Amino acid sequence: MAAQDLGTTEWERSKISNQDINLMKKLGLMKKKDALRFPSKESYPTPSIEYRVSFIDHLIRGLSVPIHDFLRGLLFVYGLQLHQLTPNSILHVSIFITLCECFLGVHPNWALWKRIFCLRRNGSHNIAYNIGGVVICVRPDVEYFDVKFPESVQGWRKRWLYVHEECPDSVEYNIAPFDGGAEILRRRSWDAEATEEEKTATEALMSRIRELQNTRGKELSGIQITAYFLRIRVQPLQARKNPLWMYAGEEDVDRLSKDLSVKDLEKLVRRILSLSKKHAIPSSCRVEPYSGTNALPENHQVLASLPPLPEGREVEERAVVTEDNQVTSRPESEVAGSHKSAASSEREIDSEASESTRSLPSAASPTNKQKRDEVADSDTSKTNKSPLKETSPEEEERPFNPYDDALVSSGDEEEDPPIDEFIRLGTQFVGYREHAKKLEDTLAEANKRADALALKLEQSEKARKKAESDAAAVEDLRKRLHDAENSLSSLTQHSARENEIIARLESQNRHFVRKTHQDFELETPEDDRLLDALSLLEIHGDEVPQSIADARSGLSRLFPYFCAKKEEPDTFAALTKCFNSKKILGWVFVKKV
Repeated sequence: MAAQDLGTTEWERSKISNQDINLMKKLGLMKKKDALRFPSKESYPTPSIEYRVSFIDHLIRGLSVPIHDFLRGLLFVYGLQLHQLTPNSILHVSIFITLCECFLGVHPNWALWKRIFCLRRNGSHNIAYNIGGVVICVRPDVEYFDVKFPESVQGWRKRWLYVHEECPDSVEYNIAPFDGGAEILRRRSWDAEATEEEKTATEALMSRIRELQNTRGKELSGIQITAYFLRIRVQPLQARKNPLWMYAGEEDVDRLSKDLSVKDLEKLVRRILSLSKKHAIPSSCRVEPYSGTNALPENHQVLASLPPLPEGREVEERAVVTEDNQVTSRPESEVAGSHKSAASSEREIDSEASESTRSLPSAASPTNKQKRDEVADSDTSKTNKSPLKETSPEEEERPFNPYDDALVSSGDEEEDPPIDEFIRLGTQFVGYREHAKKLEDTLAEANKRADALALKLEQSEKARKKAESDAAAVEDLRKRLHDAENSLSSLTQHSARENEIIARLESQNRHFVRKTHQDFELETPEDDRLLDALSLLEIHGDEVPQSIADARSGLSRLFPYFCAKKEEPDTFAALTKCFNSKKILGWVFVKKV
C-alpha cells in the first residue's frame, strides 16, 4: 500500500514572529533590498516568478541569496525543490562547503560529496511528506564528522517565506519554480556513487578528513565548523565573490553583518544543534582554517567539481522500474514525528526526521547498488522535453546519467514480480547483517576498552593503598625525627652548661695555682681540668672559710680607727669595701710615711 502524500494539505498560514524578523536583520539577511519577502495572510505560498519558498530555519543554517552553484547543482541532479529539504539537510550542505573551502582548501567537490552522502525519503508507513520530504544522510560505511542534530526542529514548517531567486550566470540555471503539491519521486541519482576514477582523485581529500577527525589534541568537529561559519558572518550557501580560504576578516566583501555577541552566537549555535547549556560552545577551531591570514600551502591543487547543471533546456526524465512506496526500508531514525495540516491544532509540534550519521542502510534493488560512471559538466545531455516512454535494451545498458535515468517510479505502477521482492528482502537482510556485524565489532572493541579501564582502576587502587601506607611510614619517621631533634637540643644545652662550668673551674684552678704555687694531681691523672679543680677545692675547702673569718675579725678591730663615725657592716664583702676607699688608703699611706 502506497503512503499517502500530503501534498498541499501540509501548507498553512506562515507564522513568522517579530523575533524571527529581528534575527534576520541581526544576521544581515535582509541587508539586500527585496532579498526576502514575508507572506501576508495567505495559507498557501504564492510566490512571484522571481521568488522561491524557503524557511527561517534554512536561512539561519547558512542559506542566502543568490544561492551557491553547488546547492543549485544538487537540487537539479536530485530533482528537488528548496522547500523539500529539511533544515538539518541544509546544515549538512553548509558544513560540507565550509569543510572543503576552509579545511581542505578546495571548492565544494561533487565526487567527494557522492562518497559521503546519499538521499532518503522522509515519512512514515502511512504518510509521505512534501515539506521536508527528503533528508540528506551520511552513508553508513563512511566515518564523517559527528554533528549533534536535533531530533526535531519545532514548528519549522510554519515559518516559511519567499527568497529572491536570481542566478548570476544565466536564467536557465535558476532552480525549479515553486510547486507546493508536486509529488516527490525517488531518483537513481539519490544513491549515485563515485566512480573508481573519482575515488582515486578524492582519496587524498578523504585521508585529510580522517586526519582532521582523529589527530589527538587537534580533533575537528561538526560543532566547531558550524560555530565557525556563524562567527565569521559569511553564509556558505550563498554565491560569493571569494571562497572562504580568502576570508579577509571584518572587511571581507562577503560578510553579511558585524560580529555577533558571544551570547547571541552561543544561543544561535544551541538553537541549530542539539546542545544544552552544559555544552561549551567552542570559541575557535582546534585546526586553524585557511583564510587571508593563513594562506593555502604553495603548489596546493585547488580541485573543482560541481554537480552538473542543465544546458540549454530541461532534460528528459525517464522512469526506472523500482518501487518508491517501500517506506519500511527507510531507517527508523529518519521517521518524522507528528506533522499537521492547516486545520490541525497549533499546540502540536512539527518535527523533522532525525538525520543520524549512523543510520542503517536502506533497502535497494541490485541495480541501484552498481557503480555508476562520472557525470561531467561538459557531458550534460541536451534532450527535448517529451512524455514518459519505455526504454529500449540499448538504453538500459548505458552508463548512469542523472538526467536520462532520473525518476524511480511511484507506487502507482504495477507491482514487481515476487522474485524481485525476494531480491529486495535479501538485499535488505544483507544490509542489516553487515550493520549487525559492525555493531558486534564495535561492542567487542568497547568490551576490550572496558577491561583495560578495569585493569587500570585496579592498579590505581593498589597504588592508592601503597601511597597511604607510605604516608603513614613517613609520618612515623617525621615524629621520630622531631623527638631526635628535641633530644639533640637538650644535649646541646647540657653541653653548653658543662662548657661554662669547665671555664669557671679553669679560672678557679688558675687562681689557686697562683696562690699556692702548686698544682694537684689525682692518683690516676687523665688530664681532666674539671676533676683537678674539684680536687683542689676539696683539699683547700676548709682553709678558705677560716681565712675569711680571720680577715673579718682583723678588719672589725681596725674599723673603729678608720671609720669611727660609721656603723660596721654585717657582711665581709661590705666591710672590705670600706677599706678600699681612696681616703683610707691615702691616710694609711701618709701614716706610713
